[in-house]
Amino acid sequence: MRVVSICVGGPREVGWHGRPVLTSIWKSPVAGPVVVRTLNLDGDQQSDLTVHGGEKKAVYVYPSEHYGPWRDELPGVDLPWGAFGENLTTTGLSEQTTHVGDRLRIGSAEFVVTVPRMPCYKLGIRFDRPDMITRLLESGRSGFYLRVAKEGSIRAGDVVTRVSREDAAITIATAFAQRIEQD
Repeated sequence: MRVVSICVGGPREVGWHGRPVLTSIWKSPVAGPVVVRTLNLDGDQQSDLTVHGGEKKAVYVYPSEHYGPWRDELPGVDLPWGAFGENLTTTGLSEQTTHVGDRLRIGSAEFVVTVPRMPCYKLGIRFDRPDMITRLLESGRSGFYLRVAKEGSIRAGDVVTRVSREDAAITIATAFAQRIEQD
């Protein structure tokens, strides 16, 4: 398990249905070490703290393995790392093998897996496709959020080590399916 890319971005105003919308879904890869703080990565900022960010959603992870299927489903769409608004593009972590409560070490920082990502309308804005929310929900390729348990520094290429797992923990895939059933 590794970090393929670290992506950050800040708020930007975009037009949507004739009105301005503030969003931070556009993320770009950065080189070198990145400092991890309790609420986010240095250089990153969330726009709407009512649904993104905060302690339980400080860092968003998206598996690099999902990009291949998306490229097949969305031919001709540019999909650089960070296209789904993730902070960490990873390899070897999936919704099926990652559990709520898993403690992960990356670089000198430690994280706890909290919840799957539930996409909002801004994903549709990012791709200029209103069907992206439905596509992501139906695919199960949600990614997941991390809480920062220990501040530190990370960089692309770092190994992701699972430090611990709670015995009765459910997978992110199960938590995502349960959340979909509730809505």
